Amino acid sequence: MFYIVGTPIGNLKDLTVRAIEVLKKVDLIACEDTRHTKILLDHYSIKTPTTSFFQHNRFMKADYIVGLLKQGRDVALVSDAGTPGILDPGYNLINLAIQNNLEMTFLPGATAFVNALVLSGRPAHEFYFGGFLANRSQARKNQLERLKKLGCTLVFYESCHRILSSLEDIKAVFGDKEVVFARELTKKFEEVFRGTAEEAIIRLSGNRPRGEFVVII
Repeated sequence: MFYIVGTPIGNLKDLTVRAIEVLKKVDLIACEDTRHTKILLDHYSIKTPTTSFFQHNRFMKADYIVGLLKQGRDVALVSDAGTPGILDPGYNLINLAIQNNLEMTFLPGATAFVNALVLSGRPAHEFYFGGFLANRSQARKNQLERLKKLGCTLVFYESCHRILSSLEDIKAVFGDKEVVFARELTKKFEEVFRGTAEEAIIRLSGNRPRGEFVVII
C-alpha cells in the first residue's frame, strides 16, 4: 500500500492517531528532508527507515519507490509540512503510482492555505488557490489583474522576503480592498491580520517579516 500522509504545518501535536499508526508500520517513509522529518518521528518514537524524496532526485527516487511498492512493500510519503502533492515533488510520485495501478490511500492532514482561508472569514464556497505569486513585480501585477476578473476569493502563498513588495502590488491592483495575511499557523506566534493592503504593509514594515505567509484577497 502507498500511503500519502498529511503532517503538521507547525504544531507537532496535529499529527493524527491514524498517521502515527501508519508511519510506525510501513516499511519506508519517503520525505523531502530526512532531518526535518526526524524531528516529527522522534517526537512520536517512530523508528521506521526514511529516504529522501525531493525536487532534484524525484525522478530517480520515484522509480525506486514504485519498485518497492510492486514488490509488496508498504511506503508512506510525507512532505516537510502539510499535505504531500501540493506545491511539492510528491505530485510526481503520486502520478507514477497511478500510472502503475498501485493501491494507494490518503491520510488527511493540515494544509496551510485551508487553515488561513477558514480563519480569514472570507467566502470559501468559491475560491482560487494560485500557489506562489510571480517573482517579479510587473509579472505579479499582470497576474493579479487577470485573476481580479474571477470575482472570487483569491488565495496565495508568499515568502517573508517578498511579502512587502507583493502587498504593494496588491494595493496597486486592488486599491483599498480588504486583504488577510496569516503566518506561523498552528505555532506559538500564529498571526492572522485583516485589513487593507496599506494597513498590512504598515503592520509588517516595523520589523523584518518572518515565516511563510498565506495571503487572501
